[in-house]
Amino acid sequence: MTPDDKRLIGLYLGIAVLALIGTWSQNLAFYRETGSFSGLSFIEACFANHAAASISIDILFFGLAAFIFMGIEAKRLNMRWFWLYVLLSFLIAVSVTFPVFMAVRQRHLARAR
Repeated sequence: MTPDDKRLIGLYLGIAVLALIGTWSQNLAFYRETGSFSGLSFIEACFANHAAASISIDILFFGLAAFIFMGIEAKRLNMRWFWLYVLLSFLIAVSVTFPVFMAVRQRHLARAR
């Protein structure tokens, strides 16, 4: 593994950590504010106004494209546990799981060289 590979993996993992902090600080604030963390109330809040709906739709379609990319790359590189990244995207956040996938992908690419 080259120093560039290590830096890129570190960058991806750094993004994942920041995304985890950013998304879950807001998720917990939502819970404190509403007293509820049911999926339905969260989804309703995602479409509370046009700005929230725009961002929500943007993230949904980014997630769809990311899942397709991850599936193709996982198959091409014989990466196991692809389904776990998709599942965790819904339970944690796609902004966390996608960079983690990219870090693991970079490790696979480095090992293949």
